[in-house]
This record gives sequence, C-alpha cells and structure tokens, in this order.
Amino acid sequence: MLVTALAAGVSPETLRKIESGRVATPAFPTIAAIADVLGLSLDAVWSEINQPDGGAGLARPGRAAGERLAS
Repeated sequence: MLVTALAAGVSPETLRKIESGRVATPAFPTIAAIADVLGLSLDAVWSEINQPDGGAGLARPGRAAGERLAS
C-alpha cells in the first residue's frame, strides 16, 4: 500500500482512509491517480462501483475473480 500511495501522490494514511470508507467522497484527481497506478481505467472503476454488489471485487488484468482491490 505504501508504494501505491506514494506513486499516486497521496499519503498512506489518506489511502487507508479511502479504503476503509472513512473518506466518503475522495477527490476525483485522487481516485484518478490511484486508478492509474493500479492500471485501472476510470470506466472500469465507475462500472464496478455501480454494480449491484457495490464493486466488491474490482477486477483488472492479473487479478483473480473476486479478489478485492485492496485489503
């Protein structure tokens, strides 16, 4: 997580808060930067969070089905 946060230009604590839901509406540039570091398109992120299950397993190449974006 530290590498992801720093590569995205956010603090590890900010990323922890986003992952845990303590930041209800993270800024768009923050989400865009994190998605870019993780190799996710914003279209993929948007479609996953609008799924009936709330995007419980955001998929990307190399990720097993059902594996979560972050732990």
